[in-house]
Amino acid sequence: MKKNLFSLKKSSLFADIADESIEKLCDCLSIREMKLERGSFVFQAGDKVQFVYFILSGSMHIVDEDFWGNRAIIETMTENTLFGEAYVFSSRESHIISVLAAENSIVLRIDPAHLFNACQNGCSCHTQIIRNTLRITSEKIVRLTEKLRHVIRRTTREKLLSYLSKCALREKSSSFSIPYSRQQLADYLCVDRSALSHELSKLQENGILKYRKNQFELLVAHDEIFM
Repeated sequence: MKKNLFSLKKSSLFADIADESIEKLCDCLSIREMKLERGSFVFQAGDKVQFVYFILSGSMHIVDEDFWGNRAIIETMTENTLFGEAYVFSSRESHIISVLAAENSIVLRIDPAHLFNACQNGCSCHTQIIRNTLRITSEKIVRLTEKLRHVIRRTTREKLLSYLSKCALREKSSSFSIPYSRQQLADYLCVDRSALSHELSKLQENGILKYRKNQFELLVAHDEIFM
């Protein structure tokens, strides 16, 4: 962990914790570093719940697969994201979804028994990391709520425009890029890929937006989009 000390200091998990306390916490929380290649699973549906994880670098897909192997992306998590904690809090014995690396990534594996139990020594740094954990978890809930706002829309067009609108507002620009391929975007919005591609073509033909791969530009005011 020493070689990644600088990365740990910059992470939200160790925010407001003194440098000299970080290595101590890594030992206290039994933190282990995992290097994952793109496509590698952190855990799969049905695996026993044992650890909480934190993305130090890279990104992860939370995916759900049905009986026939159809896969849907529930969320793409980037660095400074905690995951697995919901299973620990709910006392589930196994995961109901899978998490895999969307790119080459580094993940910290944390023993939840040490993370969520109060330190016997009353260390202020341990109290701070619990606060940080709760803040990171709350931010993730907000992101999932944001996704829900997109997928509850009735049509593929409305789901797509809801998502692209949010991206533009977040970037404060009509031009922006998204972190998904076409199939990944279809999975994220819970729509058929061919229907998504058809809708994108129609929107471009109608002068509502321009796109090339994962680069987008919105061209008209919101009131005109649904005409």
